[in-house]
Amino acid sequence: MATVNEQALQLQLRLGTAEDSKGTDDGTAVDLSTAAPHAVPKPRSKEQKATSATMEEVCRRLSVAFQQVASNRGAAGPDRQSIEQVREHWPELEPVLRAALLEGTYQPGNIRRVWIPKANGGQRGLGIPNVVDRVVQEAVRMVLEPLYEPTFHEASHGFRPGRSCQTAIAAACEHIGEGYEWVVDLDLEKFFDQVNHQRLMARLAQRVGDRDLLVLIGKMLKAKVVLPDGVVVSTEQGVPQGGPLSPLLSNIVLDELDQELGQRKHRFVRYADDANIYVRSERAGQRVMASITAFINKRLRLKVNTEKSAVARPEDRHFLGFRLKLEPMDGSVEVLLSKRSKERIGCRIRELTPRNWGQSLHTCIEGLNEYLRGWIGFFGICTAGERPTLAGLDMHIRRRLRAIQVKHWKRKRTIALRLTQMGVPPKLAWGCTYAGHKSDWALSHTHAIHLALRNAYYVERGLMSAAEEWTRLAKHIGAPGQQLLLALG
Repeated sequence: MATVNEQALQLQLRLGTAEDSKGTDDGTAVDLSTAAPHAVPKPRSKEQKATSATMEEVCRRLSVAFQQVASNRGAAGPDRQSIEQVREHWPELEPVLRAALLEGTYQPGNIRRVWIPKANGGQRGLGIPNVVDRVVQEAVRMVLEPLYEPTFHEASHGFRPGRSCQTAIAAACEHIGEGYEWVVDLDLEKFFDQVNHQRLMARLAQRVGDRDLLVLIGKMLKAKVVLPDGVVVSTEQGVPQGGPLSPLLSNIVLDELDQELGQRKHRFVRYADDANIYVRSERAGQRVMASITAFINKRLRLKVNTEKSAVARPEDRHFLGFRLKLEPMDGSVEVLLSKRSKERIGCRIRELTPRNWGQSLHTCIEGLNEYLRGWIGFFGICTAGERPTLAGLDMHIRRRLRAIQVKHWKRKRTIALRLTQMGVPPKLAWGCTYAGHKSDWALSHTHAIHLALRNAYYVERGLMSAAEEWTRLAKHIGAPGQQLLLALG
């Protein structure tokens, strides 16, 4: 574990890097590497609302903030110090960190940039701060959020307590059901990378009177970024995705857009940088698109991606993984999977069930169940129109599992023998196996394989059914439409 002196490179306490882990360069600080392990004291109470946004309030929340950061189980930052390493020395580190914050000597460390693939083939950059920096960010968030949360617009649903993608979809359905059948779908181009620091700090200064706290936030925004190739670049604009504070800061920036839309009496829903405005006609949509684009460009100093933004019917657009379709007969709104969401789960299922799967079938099913459980937990608000899609997904998964099983049996003779052992008539088993030069994938769709590896075979082995889980949730919570009403509270 790095010493406190080493760690001062990060927060004027030398929160060390892997390169400096052998020792300090001045030897003036106490070496924590020999300290006995300590359990981090549990916070005496749950997160409390700040009475004011001051550095003292931030310091009061450091231990609670660490508990929250630790519960998220994030990766190490550029200093390579894991959560467990920081946890071991937190009792000694916390008072030194508090002193550095109060004295103004704390310096955030660099941010590690990682790239994650996007569904459209591009990449999204995430910034991973050091663990200690994440703790400070979380403490700042705890102090700032009570000041801003009560005044955020009700149409904002991203990264807010008691709100989610489901509440955003519920609100969108409500607007469409009331006759606003066209959507102005705004895509902000590289929003998190384009946030203007000067405007953001000016908005913060309107409510935060503690200069030391403002200076601290400014330092966080200016933290340098370490690219995957090791190159360190400075940050002149943007709010790096990945830190605990960035979602709140992004909402503070875009609240100005929310308030403008509210003053114009628009029906809209925003989740982070995804904003949909609902209007009654295409012509009205074009007018709104032009005026709001000008406002975003000139007032917020952000850019609208004109190639990805559009005025269209909601059923033709992707919003948080869904597309919304108005049923003209009864005026209800169907919540359906977007094309992109269907492509994503298809791709993920292929990754989880590769043809050359080398482990047991049980392990494969466990991985599938874990993914499907989370997927249904999010997409379970789909209405009945998507049940055939879910049933088709189940069929596809079972066929891929059958192909894996055939691959495990290897030789055709073994396949035929296994089929007969599982109750398939010998003539059918040998005939299907040796008829032509079938691949494992082709064999998985034959009558003999279906007789041996029936749906019940996978139910007995614990395979989760997406369609059945959707039905169970619908019966337990109520009809999907009622789920959406519940989401709105």
